[in-house]
Amino acid sequence: MPFPLAVLVSGSGSNLQSILDKIEAGAIDAEVRVVLSNKPEALGLTRARNRGVATWSRPHTDFASRQAFDAEMVRVMGDHGISAGTGAVLLAGFMRMLTPEFLRAFPQAVLNIHPALLPSFPGTHGAAEAADYGVRLAGCSVHFVDEIMDHGPVVIQAAVPTLSSEDGGEGGEALAARILRLEHCIYPQAVSWLAQGRLSIQGRHVHVAGAATATCGNGDHPFMASPGLEPGFLPAPA
Repeated sequence: MPFPLAVLVSGSGSNLQSILDKIEAGAIDAEVRVVLSNKPEALGLTRARNRGVATWSRPHTDFASRQAFDAEMVRVMGDHGISAGTGAVLLAGFMRMLTPEFLRAFPQAVLNIHPALLPSFPGTHGAAEAADYGVRLAGCSVHFVDEIMDHGPVVIQAAVPTLSSEDGGEGGEALAARILRLEHCIYPQAVSWLAQGRLSIQGRHVHVAGAATATCGNGDHPFMASPGLEPGFLPAPA
């Protein structure tokens, strides 16, 4: 039986699309059962509907509190067969902090993708801040979600060298685009490992059963991902 997933989005949902594509290709043995959003106009909802996935959306401002909004999302996910010990929740550009009550409903079963090499540059503008800072390596991280923003144990990270032209402004946008290409590889890979039961958490360390140490790109597309990416999750040639 495919591993049940719920996905939370607030915007375009390109990472949702990458996961749906890998499921359709047979690389992930999972099923996105519902996509939820606090933004009824979010493009991610359209991506879900185009694949026949159920959706739910309500402005969070319709609710009296964060707890009430999150409790309703938990209820909706339960209606689609996703609860503690059954399936997982993926954040794909969901621009709200989850409450402790939500996280307790899905212990060690909420993943997020962040466009920076955590713990550097947490928050909503990771790639732009990396470009402004002048780092030599930038990248993205998939991590389990805890009660602190962009803080939970890291599953996988990928790094790219920054370019001399990527020094903020439009350069930051170019860097973000190169990072996004790797997000679309490492997030589906992490979801595949989770669906296969290959992830275990010990303190702040996530262990991936049977994973290679690292994957490195080439001169046309220099990058490094650790743990290593499996064949179905490698970047397409540029």
